[in-house]
Amino acid sequence: MTDTIFALATARGKAGIAVVRVSGPLALEAAAALGISGLTARQAALRTLIADGEILDSGVMLYFEDGASFTGEKIIEFQIHGGEAVVAALLRFLGSVPGLRLAEPGEFTRRALENGMLDLTQVEALADLIDAETEAQRRQAQKVLSGAIGRRAAEWRKDLIRAAALIEATIDFADEEIPENVIPEVRDIVARLSTEFRAEVDDSRSAERVRAGFEVAIIGAPNVGKSSLLNALVGRDAAITSSVAGTTRDVIEVRMEIAGLPVTLIDTAGLRETEDVVERIGVARAKERAGLADLRVLLLEPGSTPDSWEIEDDDVVAWSKADLFPVANGVSAVSGYGLQWLINEIKVRLEQRVSGSGLLIRDRQRSALRLASESMASARGWLYTDEVSLELVAADLRAASHALDLLVGKIGVERLLDEIFSSFCIGK
Repeated sequence: MTDTIFALATARGKAGIAVVRVSGPLALEAAAALGISGLTARQAALRTLIADGEILDSGVMLYFEDGASFTGEKIIEFQIHGGEAVVAALLRFLGSVPGLRLAEPGEFTRRALENGMLDLTQVEALADLIDAETEAQRRQAQKVLSGAIGRRAAEWRKDLIRAAALIEATIDFADEEIPENVIPEVRDIVARLSTEFRAEVDDSRSAERVRAGFEVAIIGAPNVGKSSLLNALVGRDAAITSSVAGTTRDVIEVRMEIAGLPVTLIDTAGLRETEDVVERIGVARAKERAGLADLRVLLLEPGSTPDSWEIEDDDVVAWSKADLFPVANGVSAVSGYGLQWLINEIKVRLEQRVSGSGLLIRDRQRSALRLASESMASARGWLYTDEVSLELVAADLRAASHALDLLVGKIGVERLLDEIFSSFCIGK
């Protein structure tokens, strides 16, 4: 029989309300041990908790039946007063009830996965939702948590089953003439799935950036005001500023939020030829990080031109010291002039990338669908040979279906679970 587990589901520390969750076959017995009975599923009930003949607390009780709870098991939730002594007393009492034990980190969610209440992509999205720092991250995690990837995978699998059934039936009746409509229909299915898989993999890179955060590098000549601009954008002195050229010699990174998107601003060393060994290392690092960034802000001196720089189409070009020399696209870290314009420019460029982002938000998910895409490409190749190899097409269709099972966690998940659940709290 599965163990019955319990844990504090809300954050530790003094609060108005605390929630203690019990999940497993002995959930109702745990409530009964506290003198609680007569609970109706999915209806809140005010009860007094009695432990060792004394009132422990009073609170709201919630009971969920097998198959209708977060874990898929019987669940009792005690919504009690959030004083530390109250919570400790309830946890101590539950630990004394025979058959109950304290949950391990992420064990409630693990049971939800094992009982089919969540698939692996939803478990990953739940972790991302807990870690979400910006609105874009929250929306993205919520979309996947709602089952968007699982529903899409189910639609794809249905098409794969249809194509496989046509191929397998043809193989079983190999001595008979192949119906004329079988191969064209299979070709259509494979071509469509191949296109959809490839597009989803390509679009996933933007979704991954929302999860991990976009990098925006501020580049320019020494002493042009890059560090001052970074400090003005983040609203604090994150980078050292000086009138001495070459002050910034290492890459400085600061996290911030722009229009709900997670952004890491990167202040780089001024780009110039120098004999100073340390500064030269900083310049090399600056060029490397700027090349890897999602977006670059090129900051220029008033009166200079960007002709000497290798400008990319997506770069934002701005002129510094606009408080002294007002120009279009000018910014000033001193007066704040142009900062909102610059933020809007960054926002527009990043939102253009987010608008085309796909559902896949982790490397594991992308790798699984890439395997399916490769299998579809192989099947498509066999379907257009002079002599169609039905056995090889069938093998590719099975491989694609296997990859979809990997995507949603129907197979091959054990090695991933400890890593995923290690980041969860005990009550989740």
